[in-house]
Amino acid sequence: MLRYDAFLLVSFGGPEGRDDVMPFLRNVTAGRQVPADRLAEVAEHYYLYDGISPINEQCRQLLGAIEKEFAAGGIDLPVYWGNRNWQPYLADTIQSMADAGVRRAVAFVTSAYSSFSSCRHYLDDIERARAQVGHQAPAVDKIPPYYRRPFFISSFTSAAASALRTLPAAVRDDADLVFTAHSVPESMAAASGPAGWAYPAQLAEVAGLVAAGLGRTAWRLAYQSRSGPPAVPWLGPDVSDTLTELAQSGSQAAVLVPIGFVSDHMEVVFDLDVQARQTADRLGLPMARAATPGTDPRFVGMIGNLVRELQAAGPRPAAGDQGSGALYFCRENCCGAGPDRSVGVTAAGS
Repeated sequence: MLRYDAFLLVSFGGPEGRDDVMPFLRNVTAGRQVPADRLAEVAEHYYLYDGISPINEQCRQLLGAIEKEFAAGGIDLPVYWGNRNWQPYLADTIQSMADAGVRRAVAFVTSAYSSFSSCRHYLDDIERARAQVGHQAPAVDKIPPYYRRPFFISSFTSAAASALRTLPAAVRDDADLVFTAHSVPESMAAASGPAGWAYPAQLAEVAGLVAAGLGRTAWRLAYQSRSGPPAVPWLGPDVSDTLTELAQSGSQAAVLVPIGFVSDHMEVVFDLDVQARQTADRLGLPMARAATPGTDPRFVGMIGNLVRELQAAGPRPAAGDQGSGALYFCRENCCGAGPDRSVGVTAAGS
């Protein structure tokens, strides 16, 4: 059995005031040579909310819920939080952990799927942060992608059911289900695993399970938050194009279920609640948006269960080992290589 002496929440980070927005976006796009006008365009999304991304406050709420879950479930671990792109920075958090004598931590990332941006990038960030701290840095085991977990599925199923109930009774039963996730370059999606395990297949699996939980067999998968040069192929269709197609085909209503996100951060509140809502209103298509897991007790309970399972998994397996521990650790290069650094800027996860 592994012995952990800390829990680490790892997230994307986001600005918490107007003066934070441009420095944050420069952090996100470091090394990509993104034009200043593109940064200014994305910054306007944040200025609509006075420069405040919801994600940091949502992480604080999640940390509080995790602490209560751990206390109730007998998990005696202090909790820490570090971000990729904004305060509290991951390297600073790992330094604090080292100063407190933490030797091995279990990390939970606010991204459920496997692809470079949603898994491998975080693994690389953790290792860079540890390298900055030096030899005193604790070992960190990242919990692998958890999109298949029943409590993850059930939290979206419940949220989608609640969203359906907000629609007018006359159209509720005929409303179309549209599952959404962050688009990525097609090359990145292809590198995330064999066809049956790659990012789009993972999303389709979750969509099918949530739809089945609602007693539905028909659904659509759409993408949002596309960025980068038009010449670079990204996953589609776009959610607004999907809404347009539904309206043109006689759809009575639509429910958007953002299965690609674990909290209502900027991509959700702007790309769906503003942009997609504007599209639906223009089309005269009644639309509701399901909540993300956030601090849903099922989702928080899932985190506690994952920690317990990882503690019981035994040592990290050697390369090629298919023992019990292999179920709980990411494999080397499991999420493929990184993207072309020219793909652009998005506020992903913020």
